[in-house]
Amino acid sequence: MEYLNELNESQREAVLYIAGPSLVIAGAGSGKTKVLTCKVAYLLSQGWSPHGILALTFTNKAAREMKTRIAALTTAEQASNLWMGTFHSIFSRILRREAKLINYPTDFTIYDSDDSRSLIKSIIKEMGLEESYRPGMVHGRISHAKNALITAQSYPQTPALMAHDDACKTPMVFEIYDRYQKRCTQAGAMDFDDLLLQTNILFRDHPDALDRYASRFNYILVDEYQDTNSAQYLIIKRLAQKHQRLCVVGDDAQSIYSFRGANIDNILQFRHQYPDCRIFKLERNYRSTQNIVNAANSLIAKNDNQIRKTIYSEKEKGARISLFAGYSDHEEAYIIASKIVELRMNRGDRYTYNDFAILYRTNAQSRVLEEALRKRNIPYRIYGGLSFYQRKEVKDVMAYLRLIVNPDDEEALKRVINYPARGIGEGTLGKILNAAHSAEVSAWQVIANPNSYGLSFNAGILKKIGSFHNFIASLIQRTDPIDEVAAAIVRESGIAAEFINDKSIENLSRKANIEELIKGIAEFVLQANEEQDSQPTLADFLAEAALYTEQDSDKADGERITLMTVHAAKGLEFRNVVVSGLEDDLFPSSMSQDNPRAIEEERRLFYVAITRAEENCIITYAKSRFRHGRTTTGRPSRFLFDLDPSFIDTVETEFAGAPKHANAIAAAVDVRQPPISKPAHDGEYGIVSPRDLSPGMAVMHERFGAGTVQEISLEGGSASAIIDFDTAGRKRLILKYAYLKIG
Repeated sequence: MEYLNELNESQREAVLYIAGPSLVIAGAGSGKTKVLTCKVAYLLSQGWSPHGILALTFTNKAAREMKTRIAALTTAEQASNLWMGTFHSIFSRILRREAKLINYPTDFTIYDSDDSRSLIKSIIKEMGLEESYRPGMVHGRISHAKNALITAQSYPQTPALMAHDDACKTPMVFEIYDRYQKRCTQAGAMDFDDLLLQTNILFRDHPDALDRYASRFNYILVDEYQDTNSAQYLIIKRLAQKHQRLCVVGDDAQSIYSFRGANIDNILQFRHQYPDCRIFKLERNYRSTQNIVNAANSLIAKNDNQIRKTIYSEKEKGARISLFAGYSDHEEAYIIASKIVELRMNRGDRYTYNDFAILYRTNAQSRVLEEALRKRNIPYRIYGGLSFYQRKEVKDVMAYLRLIVNPDDEEALKRVINYPARGIGEGTLGKILNAAHSAEVSAWQVIANPNSYGLSFNAGILKKIGSFHNFIASLIQRTDPIDEVAAAIVRESGIAAEFINDKSIENLSRKANIEELIKGIAEFVLQANEEQDSQPTLADFLAEAALYTEQDSDKADGERITLMTVHAAKGLEFRNVVVSGLEDDLFPSSMSQDNPRAIEEERRLFYVAITRAEENCIITYAKSRFRHGRTTTGRPSRFLFDLDPSFIDTVETEFAGAPKHANAIAAAVDVRQPPISKPAHDGEYGIVSPRDLSPGMAVMHERFGAGTVQEISLEGGSASAIIDFDTAGRKRLILKYAYLKIG
């Protein structure tokens, strides 16, 4: 057992204790996986049967890695005979063995998310609820209920759920859930959430089955215990009740998945639920420098609900965390790109692009970051998600834009003719496409005059087709600036209406991405106007966007910076990490402001972000950012004041005068209205009316600095001004896009 000599004292104690329940608090970078694998190897060396050891993980990757390590420490045969895998894989194995007890066939099908949503979509259609109920929203509600162990039968008897559905104007969710579950049963199918729910039902209703497995599993190990939900917690509790030999490993300071149902109380209350448990704290961080670890400690110390521990590093002291502020989200992005280039140049060949990660709170933040990296020719990859222009909601709006430029674009037409739902189904679309192909004309020509191509639709279908045709034709005729056309598409097509009732995190993210697209088009107009002194066309924008999309999809192997949300970064590590967007209402999220428990989770999320870094950590924020359809003034995140300043190098010091605990108020913006930019007032940056300007007046621009107005023009439908800037030279600015401050 030479592997025991490779452990530090705390790790060794955690491995050797196998007499009863134990809680291993594994700080960031403390060798958690090593402890788990060594503990299983030690159990096997003490004569425990691999068939009686249950080890539960959250990812297949983690399970494979642990099995490989265990095989190296013991034998391949012993490792293969362990009951080791994800919660879903282990419980599906049990359910197949006991399927008849819960009236399922042994070879039941497992539906993935697409299968589930497709079935839900069919049920919604059958019930005539297409206009008000989105399959994704309903699927999310059903999933939430199942993870809380609420069946279709008990859903209507749960007042909180019914009240929520009534408030969202979706009171029929319970009926959809009931039909969905019956159809799954008829089809001999379970979805992913059923694998947990049905296991609980099996153990609840069949104590003999529970006793078989509780007797079999002499020792149970659970990885990432802080991420368990109610269903997982109850299964573990039932299986461990016989022998009480249970080891859970996790870090309450990294509990960041409450939106998926994870309950931090599972780990916080473990010692109370198992009074005889031993607690082991793995406090040595092998990943990060002392400055990074100490800064992270100073942050997380501000949380009240936690198991106290002191993480330390014996690596070099290292550089202090760098804090930068940009005047805007664009400047913030360019600061980040410049710092990456600077670090690589200063360190010679020591760093490759693969050594860098940029983390952000929301996916919508990636657009300006991607733009800045492209401008500096820095290669990057989007981790755990799609590049901005590949996201569905962005592709949907882009399809409308493509159709305006080229109504014969069949792929664009197919994408939007029934999105949002307008009653033109697959059957109708199929007939339109068949007629177009037979006549060798475009589908657009067919929908302009269906009767001419032998299509005899009823009056209702003809009206819907005609309405869609007239809507696209009206967009083609518009002469407004192209960003206003994009805003009109979102507003008038019905896309915006989809965001009104559904306030889920996923839906708010989609809304933010669409707002980012409109902002990007507006900035394209401004840039083209400044550089070419001309009004760009929609075709110009689409050509540039298509080029970017082609680059994003060409993901050849090689060095690339990683871009990802902080949630996606958990469990990963990089030599250099940038954490961007540290502003109140963004990080922490505006949805957490009135909830102390949620604020603590947001602080844990920031802790996770910092502790991904091995050598250098850079934190940035912007003083203004385009969000919720308008440019808003950014307040430095309250979390910046939680960091001990002795571990921080503050490059931009203005944040130090901000209030320590800003009273952040989430702004409720109605996306049915086009994006509205903030008018300038009280000496702040914003939109200046041409009536407020005159030649010779001194102004300030967020990017160009101080300047003097030379000329004002109202020609061309958009007021503009020629301004001589002290450092940037003469610029013609369209005033509705130029954020100025007078004086």
